[in-house]
Amino acid sequence: RSTDFEVHRNWLAITHSLPISQWYYEDQSEWTLDYPPLFAWLEYTLSQVAKLFDPNMLVVSNLKYASEATIIFQRLSVIITDFVFIYAEQVIESAVWFSLLLNFKHIYLYVAPAYFVYMLRCYCFQSCPNGRLLWRSFSTTRLIMLGVAVVSVFCFSFGPFICMNQLHQVISRLFPFKRGLCHAYWAPNFWALYNIADKGAAVMTGGLVQEFNHVILPTVTPLVTLVTTAVSIIPSMLHLWLSPKGPQSFVRGLVLCAFGSFILLVLDRKKDAQLFLVLSTVGHYSLFPLLFTQAETVSKICLVFLFTLYAFTSLGKIYRFPWQPFSFPLLSVSESFWYYTIRDIQQYYTSTYLGLSEKLPFLPFDVNVGILLLSESPIAGSSFTI
Repeated sequence: RSTDFEVHRNWLAITHSLPISQWYYEDQSEWTLDYPPLFAWLEYTLSQVAKLFDPNMLVVSNLKYASEATIIFQRLSVIITDFVFIYAEQVIESAVWFSLLLNFKHIYLYVAPAYFVYMLRCYCFQSCPNGRLLWRSFSTTRLIMLGVAVVSVFCFSFGPFICMNQLHQVISRLFPFKRGLCHAYWAPNFWALYNIADKGAAVMTGGLVQEFNHVILPTVTPLVTLVTTAVSIIPSMLHLWLSPKGPQSFVRGLVLCAFGSFILLVLDRKKDAQLFLVLSTVGHYSLFPLLFTQAETVSKICLVFLFTLYAFTSLGKIYRFPWQPFSFPLLSVSESFWYYTIRDIQQYYTSTYLGLSEKLPFLPFDVNVGILLLSESPIAGSSFTI
C-alpha cells in the first residue's frame, strides 16, 4: 500500500477523536489534514463505521497503525465510494454538484475556469444564430442564481471555520505554497526535465514531498506556477467564450484546463483517441513510484500492460487501425517506438544490482519525456503544446 493508507487513517483519527476546532491544527503526523472541509466531514462519517472494525485505528497517536481490520475497512471504503457517480443536466444543478466536488477535493480547481466561463457565457448570455454574443441579453437574475448556488455550498463547507476565525489556517493547509511545483520527481512533465538539468550540475534532494531550492537553475516559486498555469489556459478559455458550441466545447475546455476528462472524447475523433492512448500510458506510468517495493513490481506492470492492451485493441477496432508488426493501432512506427522504450527503460531501472531506483528515482520519466519532446510526432507535439 502507498502512503495514502496512513494519510487517511490519520484523518479518520483526527476527525473522530478531536473537536472540529483542532482538525486543521493537529500535526503529530506528517500527514496533516489538507483537504477541504467537506472531505473532512466525509472522513468523520466514515470514522463512525471504522470504530466498529477497530477503534484503535482512530487513536491519533497510533501512527502507522495497520491491523488486519483496519486494512479491510480502508479497502472497503475505497471500493464502496468508487460507486458514487452523479450526473446533472441542468446548469444550476451542475453548479451545485461541481461546487460540492470542489469542496471535497480542491485539485478540481484546475477545471473551475472552464465551468465559470461556460456557465457565464451560455447561461447568463444568449447568442445569435451565427454564434455571436448578444451583450444586451445578459441576465442578472441567472447570474444571481448561479452565485447563490455556488456561494451557498462554500458557506456550508467553510462556514464553521470562518465562525471560529480559522479560515486562514484552513487555506494554509489546502495550499502549502512553500512546496512550489518541483516537490517530487515522479511527475512526467517539463519540470522533470527542468529538475534533471539542475541535478546534472549539482546535488539536490528528491523523492518524497518536501521543500528545496534549485542550485543552478532559478527556483520555481509558487507565483511562477500560478502565472504559468493561468497563462496556459487563457487561449482555451477565450475560445470557449468566443465560440461555444454546446457541451462538446465545454468538455474540450475541461480537457485543455487539466486533461481531467479527455477520456470522454476518445469516441469523437481519431485525434482524441490518439491523445488518450499516449496520455493514459504516461499517466499510469507516472504512478509507478507510488508502488515502490519490489513485491509490487510485477502487479503494477501487468495491470498497466493489460489496460494498454485493451485500450489499443478496442480503439483500434473502432477506428479500423489494426495491430501492425512494428506499430501500435492508431500510432505510427516512430510513435510506437516510444512505447517500446518504456519497457526497456523500466527493466533497466528496476534491475536491483544497478541500484538506480534509489540513486535516480526520476530517471525513467525524464528519459521518456525527453523522447516524447524530441519526437516529431504530431501526437506528442499536441500533448505537450496543450
